[in-house]
Amino acid sequence: LRRLRTRNTDALISAVADVLGTHGIQLVDSTAFLDPLLARSGTLTERAPSDEERSDLAFGYRMADAIAGLDIGQTIAVRQRAVVAVEAMEGTDEVIARAGRLAGPGFCVIKVAKPNQDMRFDVPVIGVPTIEALRAAGATVLSVDARRTVVLDGDRVFEAANGAGVSVVGRVVGAGAPPA
Repeated sequence: LRRLRTRNTDALISAVADVLGTHGIQLVDSTAFLDPLLARSGTLTERAPSDEERSDLAFGYRMADAIAGLDIGQTIAVRQRAVVAVEAMEGTDEVIARAGRLAGPGFCVIKVAKPNQDMRFDVPVIGVPTIEALRAAGATVLSVDARRTVVLDGDRVFEAANGAGVSVVGRVVGAGAPPA
């Protein structure tokens, strides 16, 4: 570990993978057998984002991709085209709670994979607790990267989101505009 130039998530996990590799253990894409659990593209819930929410998403994607590219975090919260919270080491649920305290109800959450995501580890994941955190904090939209985000217990996730009035969308990475 002392030889690492940086001690961010990617560097630490890559170092462990390298050590395992020297012992003949090769890590594979962690989603290789999880295809049914990967987020689809487009609107995944009954409610689509409003025009205002779509504007916040379009603004936030560039910011979220930059933060993820720097290996700072995978999640940001946006309201009225202003970033109100950025994930670091605290995790998604904590950044959602902080965004609720700072922005009040009506903000959007964007969770992305890193631009050069190594799918062997640290893949974005959402589940029912994520939706519960969104509801409690007053978020109205969750955007995730389609085909690059694991959705645990998807039927329950989307049922909970529908019940909470939260729109969940899967962004096609590289498509630019927010999904309809």
